[in-house]
Amino acid sequence: MKSIIITGGAGFIGSHVVRLFVNKYPEYRIINIDKLTYAGNLANLKDIENKPNYTFVKADICDFDTILSLMKQYEVDGIIHLAAESHVDRSIKDPFTFAKTNVIGTLSLLQAARLYWESLPEKYEGKRFYHISTDEVYGTLEMTHPEGIEPPFKTTASSTDHHLAYGTDFFYETNKYNPHSPYSASKASSDHFVRAFHDTYSMPTIVTNCSNNYGPYQFPEKLIPLFINNIRHHKPLPVYGKGENVRDWLYVEDHARAIDTIFHNGKIAETYNIGGFNEWKNIDLIKVLIRTVDRALGNEEGASEKLITYVTDRAGHDLRYAIDSTKLQKELGWEPSLQFEEGIAKTVEWYLSNQEWMDNITSGEYENYYNEMYKNR
Repeated sequence: MKSIIITGGAGFIGSHVVRLFVNKYPEYRIINIDKLTYAGNLANLKDIENKPNYTFVKADICDFDTILSLMKQYEVDGIIHLAAESHVDRSIKDPFTFAKTNVIGTLSLLQAARLYWESLPEKYEGKRFYHISTDEVYGTLEMTHPEGIEPPFKTTASSTDHHLAYGTDFFYETNKYNPHSPYSASKASSDHFVRAFHDTYSMPTIVTNCSNNYGPYQFPEKLIPLFINNIRHHKPLPVYGKGENVRDWLYVEDHARAIDTIFHNGKIAETYNIGGFNEWKNIDLIKVLIRTVDRALGNEEGASEKLITYVTDRAGHDLRYAIDSTKLQKELGWEPSLQFEEGIAKTVEWYLSNQEWMDNITSGEYENYYNEMYKNR
């Protein structure tokens, strides 16, 4: 039986990857390692928690001795590394935590994997360390066409009503890193460590950089679940600056499919960008989201636009992210499956149908965090 560790498997993206692997590969043993910090939630995995090929271990990836022990105990063949501190606003307030988790945690995993795998007769044969990162490490792109132009690529998931690019340059796998926030700097450093372990020790590694994810089970500090919940409770919708920042959006289940494809078929030491071919200005996305939620709640469509509240922009807020996933599309045959409007409709339906899940995680500590984040802005 092949044993795979998935770190951060109780979080947003991680839970979707765990679910996919547990259900699709009953012959694999999936070990979910998660510290269960604020965004980790085992309720995300209740539907698979009793599967015979699934094991949950509460552990901190920074605890090297524990990670090495788990590598030996479960005779681990592969690691899919998703555990990370991932919110830019939190990184601005507390960069030390991001450096510890994202850099030292990744290094702890790499060293434990190296020592265990190099102790085996077969060494690295049949082993794989797959590190999931972010497009934010590339920095920011210019918005040379704020009116929007036709992009140079299209997929079956491209929106029929809104398929635009806001510049002529994109993030490619060959781009130099140019991180601007403590979060992206910590992820860039972890990416470099992963590549260094391949170059120095010949560890079979892969790195992917993904765009903004959305979908079920996302902790509501991120834009889409935050706004769905605020519309439901008639609370202000805090929009940074003028809402003109551009992001590429990827439905989380499409990301999980990409991770599956790359883990099994990706080339060792390669980098792959994973994106939705799907640029949106924040304010345009917000208005689509408002209309969708209003329809679902039986409100007059667009009625909740009055809740939009412009707040002081984030320090060092990158203007435009736009990822080119053509390499992944051409080499491994992956592309996103849902048009953005379809994905948003599914996402809104899930959150409104799972209000107990949302209410449970938006009480107590989250309420304190939310009030602190947006007061006086």
